[in-house]
Amino acid sequence: MKEQKLEKINVYQVFTRLYGNKNTHNKPWGTIEENGVGKFNDFNDKSLSEIKKMGITHLWFTGVLHHTVIRDYTAYGITNDDPDVVKGRAGSPYAVKDYYNVDPDLAVDPAQRLQEFEALIKRTHDHGLKVIIDIVPNHVARNYQSVSNPEGTEDFGALDNTSVEYTRNNNFYYVPGQDFQVPDFLNGYEPLGGEPHPLSDHLFYESPAKWTGNGSREAKPGFYDWYETVKINYGIRPDGSKDFENLPAEYAQKDYKEHAVFWADKQVPDSWKKFRDIALYWIDKGVDGFRYDMAEMVPVEFWSYMNSSIKMKNPRAFLLAEVYNPSLYRDYIFMGKMDYLYDKVELYDTLKHIMQGYGSTDNLVPIQEGLADIEHNMLHFLENHDEQRIASGGFAGNAQNGKPAMVVSACLSTAPTMLYFGQEVGEPGDGNPGFGSETRTTIFDYWGVPNHQRWMNNGAFDGGQLSMKEKNLRDFYVKLLNTVKEHPAFTGKYKEIHSHNRSHTPYYNDRVFSFVRWDEDEQLIIVSNFDADSSFGFQLSLDSELINQWQLKKGVFHFTDLLSDQSGYELIADDYGASLRVDLKPLESLILKLEKSGKKNMPAGKARLT
Repeated sequence: MKEQKLEKINVYQVFTRLYGNKNTHNKPWGTIEENGVGKFNDFNDKSLSEIKKMGITHLWFTGVLHHTVIRDYTAYGITNDDPDVVKGRAGSPYAVKDYYNVDPDLAVDPAQRLQEFEALIKRTHDHGLKVIIDIVPNHVARNYQSVSNPEGTEDFGALDNTSVEYTRNNNFYYVPGQDFQVPDFLNGYEPLGGEPHPLSDHLFYESPAKWTGNGSREAKPGFYDWYETVKINYGIRPDGSKDFENLPAEYAQKDYKEHAVFWADKQVPDSWKKFRDIALYWIDKGVDGFRYDMAEMVPVEFWSYMNSSIKMKNPRAFLLAEVYNPSLYRDYIFMGKMDYLYDKVELYDTLKHIMQGYGSTDNLVPIQEGLADIEHNMLHFLENHDEQRIASGGFAGNAQNGKPAMVVSACLSTAPTMLYFGQEVGEPGDGNPGFGSETRTTIFDYWGVPNHQRWMNNGAFDGGQLSMKEKNLRDFYVKLLNTVKEHPAFTGKYKEIHSHNRSHTPYYNDRVFSFVRWDEDEQLIIVSNFDADSSFGFQLSLDSELINQWQLKKGVFHFTDLLSDQSGYELIADDYGASLRVDLKPLESLILKLEKSGKKNMPAGKARLT
C-alpha cells in the first residue's frame, strides 16, 4: 500500500491594503485620498484566477483585522485613534483594535465591511484557494475597543482589576498608581510627519498605565518599544513563573484531540478563552487558518489549548507561527501543535547571505540535517512584510539574484513555500512612505507598489504594463511554483549531493548547490548557480548510495529540465559511479527529471554527454 502523499503548499502573502491600490501618487504621509487604498473587491474573479494560476494553494490576507488607523470613522460607531500611539497614517496591522471586525479602509461601504470580507472569503474558496488571516496574540492596540463583540463577549480588560500589577484573570499587566506617558520621539520623528491633528498633542490617557507590547514595564515606554500596543497577560506572573496547569512532557507525542481533552477540565486564564473564541469566530466565517505574530512571546501551553480547539473544529486548519528561536521549534510544533514555523534564522538568513555574495552554499547542508525531523514544519520564504525586498539596495539590488535561492527554497523540502506579492515582478520597495523605511514595502501607510501596479494594469490583472524583464521574472516564478506543486517527488525524499561534489568534482564550488528529490514515481536532480557573474561547467556526480537507492544500473539515463522543458541531459552510470554534464549560466538553475524511457538504459560505451 502506498503511503498517503503530503500536499505541497504554496502560500501567497498579500498586504491587503496595498494589493489593489491603483493610485501611483505616493506622497510621504499621504492620505487615503492622495495615495489611494486597495479594497476587498479588488480581489475579483480575474485577480484570484491569476493568483491560482501561479500555483498558489493558500492566500494570506495580511492586515485584514480592524487595527488603529488615522481616519475618521465615527459615523460608523468607531472611535478616532490618537496619532501619538499609532504608527503611520494607515496604522500597523499588528495593533489590532477590534478582533471581531475588519479594517474599514478595505471596504467600499465601511458599514458593510464584515459582509464584504465574507464575500471575499467565498470568492477565494470558489477559486480553490484557502484563506489565511493574522492573529496577534501577544498584544493589542493601546486603544483596543471593539464595536463588534458577539453578544455576551467582553472586551479585553473590561473586567480587569486595575489596582494590581498582575492577577491571573486580568487581560493586561498594569503599573498601578502611574499614568501612561507618550514616549519621547527621536530622530526628528513626528506623528503624521508633523501635520497638525486635533489628537496629536503628545498626550494619551491611560490610567493606570499598562505594560507595553514588547514587555516594557515602564509607564513611559521608549521610542523603540512597541508603544502603540499593550501586552496580553497569559498567566505568566511578573517573576516569569506560570500560573496555570503544566502540560506534561509526554504530550509532545499526543495528537490535538488528546490535547483538547487535557484542557477540557482545566481552569485557564481569561485571555486564553478570549483568543480561542476569536479564532473560532473566524473559523466559523470560513477562514481556513492563521498566521500567528510573535508566537514565541506567548507560552506554549496556551498554543496547545488554542490550536487543539481550532483543530477540533477544523482538523485541516493551517496554523503558521512566527518563531525565531531554533531551540524552541520542537516545543511549539509538538507541544504547541503548530503546523508550520518560519525557517527564518537558519535557511532564510543563510540564503540571504549567499544571494548578497558573501555566504557559502556549504552552510546550507547542516541546516537541513539539523531540521530533518521537522523539515515539513519549517515554512520557506525569501520575502515577507517584515523583510527587505530582494531587489532593494539593502538586500541584493537585483531581483534576478533571487532566482537560484527561490529554486532551493521551494524545492529543498516538503515544507510550504511562501511568496510575497510583488516579489514575482521584482518590486524593490523604494520610496519614503512615512513611518516605514525604504527597502521594505510599507505596512504603516497608504502607498502604491509600482512593479505590482504594472502587473495589475489598472485592474486588468494581465501584466500589460510590465517590462519584458519583469514578465520573464514572473514567468519563472509561475513555472517554479507550479512545478513544485505538481511533481510528487517534492513531497518525497531528499538527499544533498553538494558535499559529495565539493570533494569529488573539479570546478564545482561553493557558489553552486545541488541535491536530489525522489519518490517511487520520479527522480529529480536540482542544481543552482548563485553567482551573478560566472558560468560553471562540471561533471555532476552521484554517490554510490544514491545510485543504489535509485537502482541505476550501468548505462545512460536521460533527463529533462522541468524549468525550461529542455531535454538531452544524459547521466552515465558505470562500475565506478554516475555523472551528468552540467553547464550553468549565471543565476541559472536546473530541475532535471529522469525520463521513464531513460530506465531502458543503453551500454555506457555508447553514451554521449551533452
